[in-house]
Amino acid sequence: MDADVIIIGGGAAGALAGVYCGQWGKKTLIFEPNGKIGKKLAITGKGRCNVTNNCSDDELMKNIPVNPRFLYSAFSQYSVTDVMDFFENCGVPLKTERGNRVFPQSDKAADIVNALERELKNSGVKIIKQKVTKIIVEDGVCTGVEAGGKKYSAYSVLLATGGKSYPVTGSTGDGYSLAKAVGHTVTDLQPSLVPIVCEEKYCGDMMGLSLKNVTLSLFDKDKKIYSELGEMLFTHFGVSGPLVLSASSHIRKMEQGRYKMYIDLKPGLTHEQLDTRIQRDFSENINKIFGNSLSKLLPTKLVPVAVRLSGIEGERKVNQITREERLEFVNLLKKFPLTVKSFCPIEEAIITSGGINVKEINPKTMESKLVQGLFFAGEIIDVDAYTGGFNLQIAFSTAYCAALNM
Repeated sequence: MDADVIIIGGGAAGALAGVYCGQWGKKTLIFEPNGKIGKKLAITGKGRCNVTNNCSDDELMKNIPVNPRFLYSAFSQYSVTDVMDFFENCGVPLKTERGNRVFPQSDKAADIVNALERELKNSGVKIIKQKVTKIIVEDGVCTGVEAGGKKYSAYSVLLATGGKSYPVTGSTGDGYSLAKAVGHTVTDLQPSLVPIVCEEKYCGDMMGLSLKNVTLSLFDKDKKIYSELGEMLFTHFGVSGPLVLSASSHIRKMEQGRYKMYIDLKPGLTHEQLDTRIQRDFSENINKIFGNSLSKLLPTKLVPVAVRLSGIEGERKVNQITREERLEFVNLLKKFPLTVKSFCPIEEAIITSGGINVKEINPKTMESKLVQGLFFAGEIIDVDAYTGGFNLQIAFSTAYCAALNM
């Protein structure tokens, strides 16, 4: 027997599972083609690594739109507190920021990756720089893997290869093929936490404009399915930024014209208060043209677009604008429209939505219901959450659960 446990993938889930298996005295091999663990982990949270979210169990569940009930057992076995304790005990002090997001105090994702590397080394886990090409199954029992033309035997195998997003980090979707080859079903894959392409050409006119303290609302036809205050960014193709990434994870089936987004550019003001504010600006610029009267109200790049959408000629004097036109302009600023055209490619997504069908996995152990001795952890499973550290919590909880039962 080459090992007690073989782990395919050295990302967040694979590395944490490896640490525990090693600490519990199991001879453990991690197959990672990069040769280095945690490549995607090193770039999460803009290089700061949002390791988890320091929230209640109820809040945790509310932030998982896909198959949350499947995760009850994993979360009860390895909680948010357990994740935080693990890294603090590894010598990485943590801090909790806005929205209960947890980061290393150093703001360096490298500290998280280095801690995992150190623990793997200390617990005797061997990392093999090879790509697994086959999971070996004999009479319904997983007995090992094939990699680099060689067979490796083990009592248990953990598939933790991540999704299809960020292929440069090694998340190429190979794990789905390995799982399918031994009889598992993979649900439809789509990008999640991803920038959105919009129909409107004016997004490109505002490329590079970052909006802070705005509210973005997403509608599925006439039903509001997401609304949040925060930051977003206009790009040459549409929109990006934290609010947009979160909104993207609520889009379940991309269809032409089905989804619309609206930005409340002044969420701190009611319609009446905003109208009063605009009247004040107009009175201070009584002889100015409309296009030149908005510099205090809106960012420079937004002014010509807002003027164009308002239907009021930019050259018209503000004292010639009617009350009806002004109120329509207020409505525009409170409900600035964007039409969702498509997601950016899955390669640009932070995570992949879809994966191994949860009905084929035992939620208490993370073991396959189809193949004895085969386990799953992390993004390869059909569970995903909103942005804010929730997806890493899923990775760590499912990894611990699998390690415990391997």
